[in-house]
Amino acid sequence: MSDSGPPRTTAVLLAAGAGTRLGLGPKALLPFHGHTLVEVLADVLLAGGCREVVTVLGAEAERVRAATDLSRHRVIENPHWATGMGSSFRAGVAAADPEDHVLIALVDQPGLTPATVERLIDAHRPGRVTAAAYREPDGQLRRGHPLLLDASLRAAAADAATGDAGARVFLQGRPDLVDLVDCSDLSGGEDLDTPDQLDLLR
Repeated sequence: MSDSGPPRTTAVLLAAGAGTRLGLGPKALLPFHGHTLVEVLADVLLAGGCREVVTVLGAEAERVRAATDLSRHRVIENPHWATGMGSSFRAGVAAADPEDHVLIALVDQPGLTPATVERLIDAHRPGRVTAAAYREPDGQLRRGHPLLLDASLRAAAADAATGDAGARVFLQGRPDLVDLVDCSDLSGGEDLDTPDQLDLLR
């Protein structure tokens, strides 16, 4: 690294999907707070303390580029986006500074706030995975996104990513490494997947 401080955090915003289940085209282009969802969430990640945001595009990438202003962020394209989230996960992690921790976020999580990102960064411990968690009606914590991968775990997590699984396979194999951080006071952590969830964009 160029300085003697601790590793910094690069955000990887996964925004490559076609939004098939929602049926409105790429979720990245959904209108949100006067902009598009991908623009707002990329800015949220930066505001929360990430030093850089790598946004991974795929479906209709040229249309997304033309319709958005992501000039404050790095934008890469995953030509293999149709194979599932795993390939976008690997591409995003590979594009991040090799010495940084990586915070993985999803473009279909409109409830994400800078406070959530800041909380994860502040709670992170060396050699660990720090994941946002949200309370179910029964009081149990459910692991969700974003999640922060320690720099030392990036390669192993990327190697395990396949198909529609990003970090899931790696996390299931090493649950002892995961620290859950309750973010229920900041968001419900919902993913926007189906038309009946469009009220999440309000």
